Amino acid sequence: MEPLTTHGLFAVPLRFAAGVVAAVLATLAMDGVMAKLPEGTTPPSIAAGVLTDRPPGEAPDRLAAVVHYLAGSLTGPLFVWLLFVGEGVSGGASAVATFVTAVVLYGLMVGFFTVVVLPRSRVSADRVGTIRRDWAVAAAAYLVVLIPLVAGASRLL
Repeated sequence: MEPLTTHGLFAVPLRFAAGVVAAVLATLAMDGVMAKLPEGTTPPSIAAGVLTDRPPGEAPDRLAAVVHYLAGSLTGPLFVWLLFVGEGVSGGASAVATFVTAVVLYGLMVGFFTVVVLPRSRVSADRVGTIRRDWAVAAAAYLVVLIPLVAGASRLL
């Protein structure tokens, strides 16, 4: 194992900071994609509705925005942490570790929303399939932006 250098000491917090910045940009990109999907901003409204025990249409818009941006911003550092785990298991930074980490995070994002949050919402059954699909597309768009930004920052650090 290499000795910890000053560069290595600062690389970890800098990677997490890069994860937050990348996550904010990815969330903004996700917003653009969600605006073009049939259910639009329904997923954040569903989250706010679950938190307030209201139907998504009656959930506070401000809470929906806060939940959306907070979750989006914190998913970046989660990706960095998962990437550290993946790199540790695979023996170092690699495209394979990044890909596997991205697949795991995508599964967590889609799984958490569709298995935990969506079933607790008060959405009509005929909309659930479209909401799931739209969320899967929005989550993929988020990762398409997040992954290269985090990977690029990681290489620089």
